[in-house]
Amino acid sequence: MENVTSVLDQLKGSANAHRAEFLNVSTYIENANGTLQSILQTIDDQEARKQDYIAPTNAMHIETREGNTNVILEGTGGMPTQTFETNDVAFNQLSGTAEIDVRTARRLRDNYSPEFDALMNKIFETEPKNKMLRTFDGERPLLRAVVSDKFKTFDNADLIRASLPQLIDSPAAWQVVNGSVTDQRLSLRLKSRNQLAEPALGDVMANGIALSNSETGNGAVSVTQMFWTLACLNGMQTENKTRNTHVTSARGGDQWELLKQETKDADNRALELKLRDIVASYASRESFDEMIEVMKRAHNDTVENGLTNPTAVVDAVVSVLSLPKKSTESLMAGFMQTIQQPGYVNKPVSRATLVNAVTAVAHTVDADDVDDWYSHGSTVLNLPRNQWETIANAA
Repeated sequence: MENVTSVLDQLKGSANAHRAEFLNVSTYIENANGTLQSILQTIDDQEARKQDYIAPTNAMHIETREGNTNVILEGTGGMPTQTFETNDVAFNQLSGTAEIDVRTARRLRDNYSPEFDALMNKIFETEPKNKMLRTFDGERPLLRAVVSDKFKTFDNADLIRASLPQLIDSPAAWQVVNGSVTDQRLSLRLKSRNQLAEPALGDVMANGIALSNSETGNGAVSVTQMFWTLACLNGMQTENKTRNTHVTSARGGDQWELLKQETKDADNRALELKLRDIVASYASRESFDEMIEVMKRAHNDTVENGLTNPTAVVDAVVSVLSLPKKSTESLMAGFMQTIQQPGYVNKPVSRATLVNAVTAVAHTVDADDVDDWYSHGSTVLNLPRNQWETIANAA
């Protein structure tokens, strides 16, 4: 375990952990499809390019060139002039800062760019607000987010450092199920290979952990305990969920400035220690066994008179959970798949059946929407009695 200790020491330490040490953590968690290695590589590359600035909007100049809106920070206090291209996330947030509808802002930018620039600059000059500009440096510096000056920069690398060492240290053996890094969000989901249970005959489930974060203001730092149904790899988030919003004390002044790493580290230290303890708890056998008891009760909570109208049941789930109507077809497919798999075939339809049907939809949606469907499964599992009976009576 000598190499593991070295990796963990680096991960638990500085945000500037050596690249090789940071990436080697993937050798201690089963990762057959290379997802974890790819995620760590992306995070590592981004860490090397990050620069965050605190700036009042009246220090920003908006200039659209060839269809891309640029943000210019004029040189001040010995700092050189900075020019940033914007991605879609940052453009939408710039528009929101000026209180302009995004669709209107895009139309103005694409068709009336001089007028759009003049309008944005006028609003930013006369109605100044302090903002944090999250950027990547390089040959073509990129503005990737415009967030509050109170934004806590607990980034993807911070979440990895707080979480993966605890999983490696736990008795459970972990493997990556899926994950991704997009402009808006990090998602990483893992399951245990030896923390298993059978809440109903044939329905084998594994303990799991889901990590989620957004560096660009599109979601909180989140650590959630999960169940994985091994027959189909449907995942369900449990009620054991910890969310921390990206909020700290206000920063900024009359001029823009580079946000120092020491300031970020001081803001993040307490949250990192808290998340270490939470991950260790969710990774324990005791926590898993408690949630398995909830699933056992869900298997026993059956539709009394049998299933006669699957369409009505699915429609009732859509209504009770306030899901979009367009999800009905995918939910029906998940339902039909569930009643044919081990643990559910030739058995009465139960609350557990519908939990599994709802979480099956996660296989069909975009990466940024997967966690929503895992969460919907938890909602069904914990529905109040009257709402569950609305669904059961529709059968």
